[in-house]
Amino acid sequence: MDTTFLQELGLCKSDRYKNTILKIRSLIKCEPDLTANLCNITSALKYSFPEFSWVGFYLRDGQAQDELILNAFQGKPACTRIRIGKGVCGTAALLGETIIVSDVSEFPGHIYCDPDSKSEIVVPLMFNGNLLGVLDIDSTSLSAFDNSDKLYLEILISEIIYMFNP
Repeated sequence: MDTTFLQELGLCKSDRYKNTILKIRSLIKCEPDLTANLCNITSALKYSFPEFSWVGFYLRDGQAQDELILNAFQGKPACTRIRIGKGVCGTAALLGETIIVSDVSEFPGHIYCDPDSKSEIVVPLMFNGNLLGVLDIDSTSLSAFDNSDKLYLEILISEIIYMFNP
């Protein structure tokens, strides 16, 4: 594990997010490849926040517009395709808004890709009202996510949306 990502563990959550976003900016600044950038973003988030058990992107499939397809991620193997409107990812995609789930066992229709997942946050990637995909983050702890996570992850998404060349 890269200890540069662990230096901020003594910081409050908002400061960890600020530091991580700065690192992500420097990682993707000169790289034009979307996959390389998404891989670095998921890694930076996963290793900056040990409470995150899984971090990944699901992108809208160009062929089947009603599905999200697994893309770059860090964590255990995951579901490959998620229908829009199904589970937390599909619901966030359908609504076009961030969803925080404190206890995934209480979310109707939750898709159990990892039985150890206890809470989740999903942030949609939207550009001019069009869904491009979602950022999905899981934790093995209940209530791991709050409005601070929502705020900073939405800021991150607003800063990286240009990478998708919508």
